[in-house]
Amino acid sequence: MNFELTALPVADLSSDVEIIIVVDKDTKHRFVQDKKLLKKAGFEAGQDETCLLLEKNRLYVGAESLTSSSIRPAAASAIKALQGTQYRSIKVATYTNKGCTYTLRAMIEGFILGAYSFQTYKSKKKKNPVKHITVSLEEYSELEIDIEKASEAIHKAQITADATNFTRDIVNTTPDDCYPEVLAGIAEGMADDTGLVCNVLKPKELRKEKMETLLAVARASRHAPRVIHLTHKPKNPKCVVTLVGKGLTYDSGGLSLKPADFMVTMKADKSGGSAVIGVMKAIAEMDLPVEVHGFIGAVENMIGGDAYKPDDVLVAKNGKTIEVRNTDAEGRLVLADTLCYAQQEVKADYLFDLATLTGACVVGVGNYTSGVMSNSEELRSLVVKEAKNAGELATGLDFNRYLKKTLKSEVADICNISNTRYGGAITAGQFLSEFIDEDHADKWAHIDIAGPAFVEHAWGENPSGASGAGVRMMVKFIETLAEDESHQ
Repeated sequence: MNFELTALPVADLSSDVEIIIVVDKDTKHRFVQDKKLLKKAGFEAGQDETCLLLEKNRLYVGAESLTSSSIRPAAASAIKALQGTQYRSIKVATYTNKGCTYTLRAMIEGFILGAYSFQTYKSKKKKNPVKHITVSLEEYSELEIDIEKASEAIHKAQITADATNFTRDIVNTTPDDCYPEVLAGIAEGMADDTGLVCNVLKPKELRKEKMETLLAVARASRHAPRVIHLTHKPKNPKCVVTLVGKGLTYDSGGLSLKPADFMVTMKADKSGGSAVIGVMKAIAEMDLPVEVHGFIGAVENMIGGDAYKPDDVLVAKNGKTIEVRNTDAEGRLVLADTLCYAQQEVKADYLFDLATLTGACVVGVGNYTSGVMSNSEELRSLVVKEAKNAGELATGLDFNRYLKKTLKSEVADICNISNTRYGGAITAGQFLSEFIDEDHADKWAHIDIAGPAFVEHAWGENPSGASGAGVRMMVKFIETLAEDESHQ
């Protein structure tokens, strides 16, 4: 999908179809040319509601406001409505929130994210017909828009949305086609394309690094584990950010076997690691002045005679002993070692982990929202803020000392599950906090993306299946660091 920015008004542009966003049900706005036809069609301009007037070659879509959170899904709904048509080119005006070009960026992201479909395994593939979109600088509120700022917004939108779709492709790929070695290969290929440095640790190196909890989870799989380290290292970086992703290419639950229904969609347990790869792709293509490291623990959790077992006691990289009471709480074991390794390799100003870690987070905050936990209230709030600015839903979850006590083990330093069925998202985060060193204690945030990472129906700008959760929020957070003069 190609984008062109022009100073010409929309009326002077030629295209197959025009998209008009009707904001706050304002059908009297100058952009709305077909008031009688829209009324006849029953178009009420509700959020994401569309109306295609074939005889006029105009598509109308509703948006509640000029905020990016309304414009992005409206643009996605518009592009979806054109699926199956023969329209190949679109023209559209510029929509900003009081001149802020971030709304323009959201619109472009919406077009790209909404046009996504995963058809790798379809025998008959349907492509979105739209190839070209011309964006006019003619603005909804008749404001003057700087063409350079608008061009930069469109450029960043393309990079961010493409990285999100890249992540969606990885997550949607079946476990038989995407196991740890393949995931490492994807990371290496992306690094070659973008100029990143990529280092991959194989079992021999993992044993040397004493990453025994990660190796235990991988033991019963025929696919050997990998730990991937991607590096973006510009000259004179403003700060250093480390991202750690859970890359369970498939999770059967191990000997604590999941029920059959819960095993379906477990290809999505690599969403955190996939998101880290997607973020690194976007950061490299934007060439942001922030040093960013991405670590992915890539493992498959299977069953077999060599599987790790409930009652085992494992020794993590930092020397802490862990009593295993449930082999389906494997992601935190993989992350424990990967976090320790990441902190050993990089002293970061910010440390984040992204993981589809707990069903409890989905129970607590729903399918569409990520749970953010941290020892630092300030950092937790910043992550939630940037997530929402990027169009992702996130909420903070508080740690507390009473829940942490439920992880107590009588035979080891800590247990891999709590002794209560409640607060599972928080106790998982508190388990991970045991593997954060003193230097990073207030610089770390855990982001549980179990809810939004993979939903089996379309929502907002997201299709059925993988959403690429975590990519936009982390890219936006790092962009903000790049613009912050205090980090100079």
